[in-house]
Amino acid sequence: MEPGAGDGAPHHDENNAYRRPGTMSAAHAEDAEREADRLRPVLKRLWEERKWHPSAVRAELLRLGYEEERVAQDGERLGGSLTVRELFSRYEDGRYVTDEGALVALRVHEDACVTGVVQEAAYGVRAGGPYPETGCFEPPYGH
Repeated sequence: MEPGAGDGAPHHDENNAYRRPGTMSAAHAEDAEREADRLRPVLKRLWEERKWHPSAVRAELLRLGYEEERVAQDGERLGGSLTVRELFSRYEDGRYVTDEGALVALRVHEDACVTGVVQEAAYGVRAGGPYPETGCFEPPYGH
């Protein structure tokens, strides 16, 4: 069993490497925290107003001066830094369900992101490094 294997499953760390964010430089971490501080009050207000549809969240964040991230079909980033999307779906009672809410990702630097969520239950914002396969969004379980 490998060190830090959680429940003792063999290869736990190896199998979950896609769920570990990259490391940010200290300067970029400061930049990301500064951007997180800009997003937090907006997401809090939207949560209090019960506005968590991705289009409403996107509109409010674009007013802060961010530009939507554009990506080519081959995955090459073409510009912009903001992505707002619906929540990931989950399998429940024999079908896939997607709760109401929005996921937010802001690419601050290549190694620094701000992610957020706003939904009925809560809102939150945090700074962190990007994930190997999903960029700023934390990947769902089930690889």
